[in-house]
Amino acid sequence: MSDITLAPRRRPLWRLFIMPVLLLIAAVGWSAFWFYAASQVDVKADAWRAQEAKSGRVYDCARRSVAGFPFRLEVRCDGASVSLQSQTAGQAATQAPVTANLGEILVVAQVYDPKLLIAEFTAPATISDRGGTPWMRVNWRTARSSVVGLPAIPQRASIVFDDPSVDRINGPALTPLARATHIELHGRVAEGAPLDRPVIETVLKIEGGSVQEVHPLLAQPFDADIRTMLSGLKDLAPKPWPERFREIQAAGGHVEIVQSRIVQGDLVAVAAGTLGLTAQGRLDGELQMTVAGIEKVIPALGLEKMLDDGVPQATLDRVAPGVKTKDVHNLLGALDRAIPGLGQVVKQNVNVGVAAGINALGKEAVLEGKKARSFPLRFVDGTVYLGPIKVGEVPPLF
Repeated sequence: MSDITLAPRRRPLWRLFIMPVLLLIAAVGWSAFWFYAASQVDVKADAWRAQEAKSGRVYDCARRSVAGFPFRLEVRCDGASVSLQSQTAGQAATQAPVTANLGEILVVAQVYDPKLLIAEFTAPATISDRGGTPWMRVNWRTARSSVVGLPAIPQRASIVFDDPSVDRINGPALTPLARATHIELHGRVAEGAPLDRPVIETVLKIEGGSVQEVHPLLAQPFDADIRTMLSGLKDLAPKPWPERFREIQAAGGHVEIVQSRIVQGDLVAVAAGTLGLTAQGRLDGELQMTVAGIEKVIPALGLEKMLDDGVPQATLDRVAPGVKTKDVHNLLGALDRAIPGLGQVVKQNVNVGVAAGINALGKEAVLEGKKARSFPLRFVDGTVYLGPIKVGEVPPLF
């Protein structure tokens, strides 16, 4: 029997091109989708800018570009600026706006998840007054933010600064105003919906913070961790801040200080409570504070030096309403005349007296294993009281 050899069956060549053709079609389709999405960036950005402008916040770019093909959208804004109009109770709509300018903002979004935006900011930022004169400079090593929910109403947002600094511009010189090694601010819709009575939770963290030209105590580095819950909002639609605060007051809303902890050297302070708004837009409410180590920071208040230099009337109006500067000076002079040196002894022991007075305000407590005092910090129509002592005043919010 003879061998029979069968010729192999030849496969159609067109099958070899199926996968390359499908990949080509997918690539063309994806490219068309990316370029369409990139073309919508300007449309969405302009719509958002128009919406914000109605609220008195005008954002602009000297030059805007889109890159990131094939999987990301990278929007670069060179020469970024924001002008703020009617954002405080004292700023009228007819006044010139306050303007902030910075070099560059880079916003990144994945094509498949465009509602998550990651942004990086290039320092520095210069803030100009209503006359257009630069008066403040803000710098940082790195600054990043993330927002979930845009381009519609945001549902969650965060911003982080490393080594931020704020300086006042005095001609060619810069005067330090504030410093920190790290700042974080987080916010989210904790209850409700962005367009239906949302309750906003915020968390603020400050590491190595300090503030100059306000009080010597604030010039020393401190750490802060503050968590709040804000209720009374109608929605999160863009609107000027005074209008939003008025809305909160009308709805009986408030801000609850859920947790607050501040550490400065040996001082540890925690506070919790609720603050609302009066019909005049002033803070009203009470925080319960517990402080450990307060006697160690009283010398930093500079009370002895204040008496040596002369107590300003503005300070007396804040801490002892009705007492006149000349009354304090006359009293110290009378003590010296009665018993030479007695006035100086009073000055040198003023810190002891203040510590004793503060200890008399509250009750004994224990905070993180340390002896502490617990007392109320009250806000009465914008005036701040530590027990019966007036310590400051907060301007109206609308």
